[in-house]
Amino acid sequence: MNAFKAEERTLYRNLITAQDLIPFSLVIKETDLLILAERLLEEEAKQAVLHYRFQLEGYIHQHPAFLTSLIPLPLDEYAPPMVQEMMRAAALAQVGPMAAVAGAIAEYVGKDLLTSTSQVVVENGGDIFLKVAQNITIGVYAGTSPLSNKLGLKITPEASPLGVCTSSGTVGHSLSFGKADAVTVVARSASLADAAATAIGNLVKEVKDIERGFAYAHSMQGILGVLIIVADKFGAWGDIELTSL
Repeated sequence: MNAFKAEERTLYRNLITAQDLIPFSLVIKETDLLILAERLLEEEAKQAVLHYRFQLEGYIHQHPAFLTSLIPLPLDEYAPPMVQEMMRAAALAQVGPMAAVAGAIAEYVGKDLLTSTSQVVVENGGDIFLKVAQNITIGVYAGTSPLSNKLGLKITPEASPLGVCTSSGTVGHSLSFGKADAVTVVARSASLADAAATAIGNLVKEVKDIERGFAYAHSMQGILGVLIIVADKFGAWGDIELTSL
């Protein structure tokens, strides 16, 4: 889970580039989405967000620990599917389930929209779900790091659908115990990518911790690749393609 301030959000969203897709924004309570699709799907997106927020808010009302826990909770087989997915991701990453919330909403909304468009990108506070039929570049915003806005991930159609999620200990106001300027995780599941970015970010407090972050990523099944930026240094691990911006 990550969240940007307004000016940071604008900078980050300018780093998502895809041809022939129409961008639009949707804000409902804390959910602030940038969506790119083959046509405007504002009403469809609104209904999807309301649907999944209703499920999540209802579950939290009945199970308050889901909102506040910083450790995984036992899987509840009676919970809504998105809530269960967050629990599974949190268990793999060894964090609280809300660490997966932004990625989960992006993915579930995105998959709903795929009934109306063959390509979609849903960005939610730095956490992205995408299914594309073209090459797409996702730039990495890393706050005051000199590498901010200089590096990006190149995503091919064959690689999608994917989750691409970023956590930071220096950008935004989400909870992190680390000091990395950016930890970007690529995984098949956006929920897992989000939870893993938080978990890895918690471990990285200085440059020497980058390898420690990679080792933790390697221990989690389902992680495809990781980019970690700390000040003027970076490291990359796994099946990801970096590009300069």
